[in-house]
Amino acid sequence: MIVGTRGSKLATVQTNYIIKELSKVTDTKIETNIIKTKGDKITDSQLYNMDSRGIFTKELDRAVLDEEVDFAVHSLKDVPSDLNKDLVIAAVPIRESPYEVLVSKKNWEELSAGSSLGTSSLRREAFCKHHQKNFKLEPIRGNIETRIRKVMTGDCDATLMAEAGLKRLGLTKHIKNRFSAEYLTPPAGQGALGIITRADSPKRSVIEKLNHYVSFQEVLAEKTLLEKLGVGCQVPLGTLARKNNDKLDIYAVLLSKDGKILSKVSLTGSIKEAKQLGKNAAKHMEDYI
Repeated sequence: MIVGTRGSKLATVQTNYIIKELSKVTDTKIETNIIKTKGDKITDSQLYNMDSRGIFTKELDRAVLDEEVDFAVHSLKDVPSDLNKDLVIAAVPIRESPYEVLVSKKNWEELSAGSSLGTSSLRREAFCKHHQKNFKLEPIRGNIETRIRKVMTGDCDATLMAEAGLKRLGLTKHIKNRFSAEYLTPPAGQGALGIITRADSPKRSVIEKLNHYVSFQEVLAEKTLLEKLGVGCQVPLGTLARKNNDKLDIYAVLLSKDGKILSKVSLTGSIKEAKQLGKNAAKHMEDYI
C-alpha cells in the first residue's frame, strides 16, 4: 500500500502512527508518498481571506482518486465537509485532545491589552475579542515548531494552538494554559485524524479496522453541523461533541467577527444518531449564518 501525506513533521508523525497501527492488522508493506498542498505553498495570507476549502487536503485527495496512493492521512479539521463522492473517511482512529491551548511566556490572565497574539484563525480572533482581551492580533503562519519559535524569540507575545499537535510532537512543555470548550471552542474535528480512501478501494476493509467508533461519531456530529450550515473557516464557529455514557453531547458557538455571540447550542442525543444530532444543532443556528 502507498500512503499520501504532507511533508511537515506533524504530518509525518501522524502518518507513521497510522502505518504502525496498520502493521498490527496487515502484513502488507506500506510506502509513503509526500505531496505538497496549496496550503503548504501559501505562507503570506490569512486562510480566511481566501477560498480555503481543502487547502491542505485537495492535492492528497486527488492522488487517492487518481490511484497514485491508496489512502491519505489528514488532520480531520482540514477535511472539507463536502468530500468527493468517490472518497470516504474509512477510519477515524482514537481521538487526541480536541482542546485549545496558549503558547506564551505569560499566563492568559497576565497578557495585558496591547500584547501581540499571532493567529491566522478568524475563530480564535473572535474569541479573543469576545473575552475583551484587546490584543494586537497579528497574522502568523508556518508549522507548529515555527510558530512556537516566533513566540519564544519575541516576534509575538503569544499564540493559540491545538493541544493535539503539541502532544503528538512532544512539545507540551510550551503550553501555558489549556482552555475549556466553553471558553474557547475548538473547530470541528480538532484532535482527530481521518484516513481517506476511495469508496471502491480493495484496501478499504483493512483501513476500517483502525476506526474508533466513539471518535468517529463525535466528529461525524461536528462535521455534519458544518456541512448543513455550509460554512468553513471564513465563519467564526466552534463545535465539540463528546461521549457521555451512551449519549453524545454537542456544543457549538457562532460568533460575529467582532466577538459577539450570535448563537450558542448545547444538545444531547443518541451516540448512534450522531449525524442527526449535528443536523439538529444546525437547525438551531441556521438563521444566524
